[in-house]
Amino acid sequence: MPQKPFRFGIQASHTVDGKSWVDLARKAEANGFDVLTMPDHFTEQFAPVPALTAAAAATSSLRIGALVFDNDYKHPVVLAKELATMDVLSSGRVEIGIGAGWMITDYEQAGITYDTPAVRVDRFIEGVHVIQECMADGPFSFSGKHYTITGYDGLPKPIQRPCPPILIGGGGKRVLTFAARHADIVGINPNLKSGAIDGETIGHMSAESVDEKVQIVADAAGNRLDHIEMNIRAFIVNVTNDRAAAVDALSGFFKAPKEMVDATPFGAIGPPSAIIEQLIAQRERWGFSYIIVGGDDVESFAPVVAELRGK
Repeated sequence: MPQKPFRFGIQASHTVDGKSWVDLARKAEANGFDVLTMPDHFTEQFAPVPALTAAAAATSSLRIGALVFDNDYKHPVVLAKELATMDVLSSGRVEIGIGAGWMITDYEQAGITYDTPAVRVDRFIEGVHVIQECMADGPFSFSGKHYTITGYDGLPKPIQRPCPPILIGGGGKRVLTFAARHADIVGINPNLKSGAIDGETIGHMSAESVDEKVQIVADAAGNRLDHIEMNIRAFIVNVTNDRAAAVDALSGFFKAPKEMVDATPFGAIGPPSAIIEQLIAQRERWGFSYIIVGGDDVESFAPVVAELRGK
């Protein structure tokens, strides 16, 4: 895979109050992180649009985006207008993370129909097209199975032209293929087709599974591959001098083989020096240059960011 310079982000969902949220954004920026991302669920988290806008207003260089917006929760014309407005207000710091939706409890609690993966992906593909057209110059019309747009000119237009970078993450062949052909940033995810994080999810976090997913992207991207930034969310972060003990504990917690936990790129475990070596090796093997860790990792992961960012 082509190698790009390292970028780093944090994924956070909420804090105890507004001041703490702003403080977290400023701390991330001060520690060298490039991006603040948020999930998009109906849980206790903050709503991403206002929270990300507040984070951008409190910082000067920190980029913002969802990881990822669920296409089913907002009409793409509405989401496109919000994203373009955020891009204008942040002076061009938005990244558009978007997906087909997966967490079944959101749908059940909100009374939203949880369609089959095929239908949700169909709708998501149309939604991405509509968002891109909203941000392009002039009015457009679109007639699809799920959306019909007639003579609409999306305003305001974003600062980043023709459209802010689009991040699409996937764990299955269809979404990864679409991402490889249309996204600026491709995220490699576990497969979440069950609608929940379960034992099957853990199995999709192995190095061998990631090999298969990255190969799908490489095969589908063709000449685009050199222009794609590869992303991974490190769900398991433990900056510690006792890597072996941490791997043992995580192996027991996830009921997964130690070898899998030790090799998964969804983890970053050990002292900073070992994590730095791991990320360099992962970029060589899979192309991962855009790494996202948790909001609680801002300070402990800072030495890794300081050493690798931009290199």
